[in-house]
Amino acid sequence: MIDFHCHLDLFAKPTAAVKEVEAAGIYTLSVTTTPKAYAGTKALSASSKRIRTALGLHPQLVRDRHGETDLFCKLVPTTSYVGEIGLDGGSDHAGSLPLQREVLARILRSCAATGGKILSLHSRHASGEVLELLAREPGCGIPIFHWFSGSIRDLDRAVEMGAWFSVGLPMMRSKRAAAMIDRIPRNRVLTETDAPFASTPDGIYPKKALLSTMDEIAKHWKCDVHEVRRTLLGNLTRLAEEKRKGAALGRSISLRHKAAAIS
Repeated sequence: MIDFHCHLDLFAKPTAAVKEVEAAGIYTLSVTTTPKAYAGTKALSASSKRIRTALGLHPQLVRDRHGETDLFCKLVPTTSYVGEIGLDGGSDHAGSLPLQREVLARILRSCAATGGKILSLHSRHASGEVLELLAREPGCGIPIFHWFSGSIRDLDRAVEMGAWFSVGLPMMRSKRAAAMIDRIPRNRVLTETDAPFASTPDGIYPKKALLSTMDEIAKHWKCDVHEVRRTLLGNLTRLAEEKRKGAALGRSISLRHKAAAIS
């Protein structure tokens, strides 16, 4: 199984959550909400072969934590995964949108300068603006929209730009799920939990939510859950391959820049 957006460090018992993920054999992207949390979160799963930690600066925290942007950019070369980043235009955070845009633009520039990353993106009430910023930095990496809730128009544009999507149980059970999932290429879908913020009523890692998400996808794709599982694992393998190609490209770009500077 795959959980491509999970906040392992924010569980009441993070070490226990990591053990549950490991025991279940779940390939997990452990996203962070601030750069200062990155090192500690990465240490939680240092011995894991299936858990990867992403460097994040959550848009809902930008107003208070934008001073950590320098640290974020300093750490970007040390990781292949970036998230949770993005914009939040909800009523509680719209006031900080100008600052959020500034921070996200700088983050995307930093990702592009280091060869591109795999990006887990928050876009609540701001999907169009996130797409605009991504369009300005085409070398920033592979964008994966977490819990996409934007318009069909923005969804279509994201698909056209090559974006991926991580979907969880709340998204799949929404009234708009059918309209959304039918427009996303099957080879660009991954599953997520967004735990412990979603599908985690008892505070324990929600393995059952991933199983239910695959069941819901099977209903929309009109296939059995085994085919869904195979498709998702194939997608993850292809994403890893694209990441490796991107890393090689990034090293090539870096070498060319150094050669140009020497000459």
